[in-house]
Amino acid sequence: MIPVVTPAEMAEIDAASPEAVDVLVGRAGAAVARAVLEELGGSYGRRVVVLAGPGSNGADGRVAAERLEQRGVRTVVVDALDAPERLPPADLVVDAAFGTGLRHPFEPPRTSSPVLAVDLPSGLDGLTGVAMGAPMDAVRTVTFAALKPGHLFGHGPDHCGEVLLVDIGLDVTSLRTELVEPSDVAALVPSRPRDAHKWESACWVVAGSPGMEGAAHLAARAAQRSGAGYVRLSVPGGGVLHAAPLEVVADPIPSDLTPPDGLDRFAALVLGPGLGPVSGDAVRSLLSSFPGPAVIDGDGLNALGAIDGPLRDGSTVLTPHDGEFERLTGARPGADRLADTRAFAVRSGAVVLLKGPTTVVAAPDGRVLLGASGDQRLATAGSGDVLAGILGAFLARGADPLEAAAAAAVVHGLTVRELPTTGVVAGDLDRCLPELLGRLGVDRSQGGSA
Repeated sequence: MIPVVTPAEMAEIDAASPEAVDVLVGRAGAAVARAVLEELGGSYGRRVVVLAGPGSNGADGRVAAERLEQRGVRTVVVDALDAPERLPPADLVVDAAFGTGLRHPFEPPRTSSPVLAVDLPSGLDGLTGVAMGAPMDAVRTVTFAALKPGHLFGHGPDHCGEVLLVDIGLDVTSLRTELVEPSDVAALVPSRPRDAHKWESACWVVAGSPGMEGAAHLAARAAQRSGAGYVRLSVPGGGVLHAAPLEVVADPIPSDLTPPDGLDRFAALVLGPGLGPVSGDAVRSLLSSFPGPAVIDGDGLNALGAIDGPLRDGSTVLTPHDGEFERLTGARPGADRLADTRAFAVRSGAVVLLKGPTTVVAAPDGRVLLGASGDQRLATAGSGDVLAGILGAFLARGADPLEAAAAAAVVHGLTVRELPTTGVVAGDLDRCLPELLGRLGVDRSQGGSA
C-alpha cells in the first residue's frame, strides 16, 4: 500500500526529519532531473524551462535545473512571481512554481510544451485536488515521500498525469492513510483453506422488493463469485425471485425483518440492496441481532436515516454515495472527503465506505484506506449492489472490515478493466470476478502433485 499524506502532516514530517533541508532539497531536485531526462529520452540538444517559485518547490526545481545543465541540457529558469504571459519554447517545462504550498489562485504562464510537475501541478489544492486558478496539465508529476490527496481527488487526476513517487529519506511510518493497490488485495482477503466447507464463508443477503429483484440478484451473485461458499437470499415479505441464480438458497423473511433462527451459521450479512421502504427500527433490530459483520447498503442506509451515535462495534460497514451520506449525516461530503469520512466513521462506530472516483474507506479508529481503480463505467444502475456482494463475501471469508471494504472497492473498480469502453451494465461486472480474483492471487491453487 502507498502512504498518503496531507499538507499539514507533510509539514510535521519535514520538521521532524533529522536531515538538513538542503540535503532533502538536493535529493528531490536530483529525482526531478532524472525524471526529466527519462521523459526527454536523453539530454543531447534538449531544451528545458523550469518555472520556479519562491518556496521549497521552487528550490527543488532550481536544483533540478543545475543537474540538467551539468548533463548538457539547455535550461532556463523563470521566476514564477515575474513570469511572462508565455514561456519560451522548450522540449519540456518543469512546473516547480508552488506545488502543495499554494494558498491562493494561480494562473501560470501559457505554454505549448509538455509539462512535468514537481510534487503537484501548481494551482491544485494539495488537500482536496480542487483547482485554484488554471493548473497546467502535466504528463508526469514527481512527488516525494507519500502521495498527496490532491493527486487522487477533485481535479487532481485530470492534471497530474502519471504520478511518480520518490523516496527522499523522510519517515512516513506514522501516516494512517494509504492507497490500496491491486497487488495488495491477496494480502487483505483470506484464502479459503483446502479443507473448507460451505458454511465457513456463508453470506446472508437480505435484499430486493417488488420491481427491485434485480438488485438482490446482483448482490447475491457477486457474493457467490467472490468466494462466499453459501449464499441465502431473503426478500422481505416473500417477494417472487424471477431468474434468481440457481445456486442461491431463497428463504423469505417477514416484511418487518424479524430474523429467523440460525443466524450464527452465517459469517456475514448484506442488508439493503433494492430493499424498498422498510423502517429504520427494523433495520437496526436486525443489525443488532446478527452476530457477525454486516454490510448496510442502498435502501438499508435510507432506512437508518440520520446516525448520531454508534450503531454497534466496528464490524458494520456502511456504503453510502454522496446523497446517502447526506441523509446519514445531515450534510454532503465537502471537498476534504478524507476528513468528512473519517469523522463519520468515528461518530458512527462503523467502517464507512464513501463511494466516488477515489473511494474513501475509514475505520472508527481513524485509519483510512483508499481505492482508485475504477472509472466512469461503474456509474451504472446496480453497480453498487455488486460492490455490496463482493464486500459481503470478503467479510464472510474472515477479512477485517476495513480491509474487506477497501479490497472490495479495488476489485469492484478492476472489473471494468476487463470490459468494453462503453455500454457496460452491472450484470457484466460479476462475470469477471473469478478470473480477476485468481490473477490477483486470491485463492491460489493449493493442490499438490498426484
